[in-house]
Amino acid sequence: MTKKEQHTIDMCSGSLPGKILLFALPLAASRLLQLLFNAADIVVVGKFVGKEALAAVGSNTALINLLISIFVGLSIGTNVTLARDIGAKQMDAVRRGVHTSVCLALFSGVVLMVFGMCVAPQLLRWMDSPDDVIDLASLYLRIYFLGMPATMTYNFGGAVLSAQGDTRRPLYALFLAGVANVAMNLLFVIGMGLGVAGVGFATAISQYISAGLVLWFLAQEQDAIRLDFRQLRMDPEIVRRIFRVGLPAGFQGMVFELSNVVIQSTVNTFGSTMMSGTAASQNIEGFVFAMINTFYQAAMTFTSQNYGAGKYERVDKVTVYCQIFTVATGLILGNLMFYFGHDLIAIYVQPGPEQEAVIQAGLIRMGHVGRLYALCGIMDTMVGSLRGLGCSVVPMLGSLVGSCLLRLVWVYTIFPRNPTPETLFLSYPVTWIVTAVFQIGVYLFIRKSIFEKV
Repeated sequence: MTKKEQHTIDMCSGSLPGKILLFALPLAASRLLQLLFNAADIVVVGKFVGKEALAAVGSNTALINLLISIFVGLSIGTNVTLARDIGAKQMDAVRRGVHTSVCLALFSGVVLMVFGMCVAPQLLRWMDSPDDVIDLASLYLRIYFLGMPATMTYNFGGAVLSAQGDTRRPLYALFLAGVANVAMNLLFVIGMGLGVAGVGFATAISQYISAGLVLWFLAQEQDAIRLDFRQLRMDPEIVRRIFRVGLPAGFQGMVFELSNVVIQSTVNTFGSTMMSGTAASQNIEGFVFAMINTFYQAAMTFTSQNYGAGKYERVDKVTVYCQIFTVATGLILGNLMFYFGHDLIAIYVQPGPEQEAVIQAGLIRMGHVGRLYALCGIMDTMVGSLRGLGCSVVPMLGSLVGSCLLRLVWVYTIFPRNPTPETLFLSYPVTWIVTAVFQIGVYLFIRKSIFEKV
């Protein structure tokens, strides 16, 4: 076995279940490590600084995701485009795609860094951040965005590697960067007393470590996927293809996160205790979502390669297997998380008279959202299959209407009639069900129209 064969997966032949798991497990480990290191940020500030610092760091998640979602969508376009070309053996297009993707990463990272640092305070005011949180949240957000060029480089570089089935080396990069992140958290926050600023600097520096490692991996390749810094340029045709899939995906992510920002703004009106409990719960739920979301990525990449190779009979099998893995993972992990929820949330909260109130606040969200993440997984995996077939606009519209518009309608019509956290969080499973049904219908229609042409 050659060095390259050790990192790649032949997605177009052989048994699918084992190869899907071989692809998904390192990706899941990467996502879990990322969340563990993010959790370390939250645990450190929650335990050693206080609940206001916990609220400041945790409540920024939806806003950060909103600002980066368009460019993360473009990295999805990179993955689909390169996977299609790899499956079709179009190596010149693969070569141009690698260098175009790295250029897009660097450009988008700089844009996000400047924009995020300039608008952070105003955006937090629009989100109704409480007075005891807003200054700390603004400080953390500005420092966090210093690492955006590296974040985008890691995302795009990881998309390039995963297009050929290599999900292990991004995991190695993330592990080393995460260890550095935890070490710097302990040094900056506990050792030097920098508080929220220390967490922000540790995160930004670790992002540059992971980005540098991914670029090094790409530079060590020996074939079309090899990165040569002297050839960095944007190919207009590759950009167009990336944008055709990536822009709808990014726009969907942006509007989806906008609805989450509205939810977070509503949570903020309940005060810092609810904010802290929700922040802890969201972070724990993220581990479940990270696991099931790997099968979205697998569905997209495997579908794209097999579609590019003309192996249409394998496309349906990819979708079925990914859905089975998604539902099983979501049901098992979601219910285990809730069962141990009290002890898990306690890890994030500073001991004291308010600890139990914060834990109970987190359990409210966990019971209505985290236990039902399998529904979200069904919805996302169908979207992955559709994007693998090159269909990105229709699933975007379905998600915007089902998961975003309907959620906003819920917040402004149903929630005011019973303004409780329970009513607010119930909007998640309801909108997941509606969107999942729509995406399944779209997939059945699209696949029929595609396969009837061949």
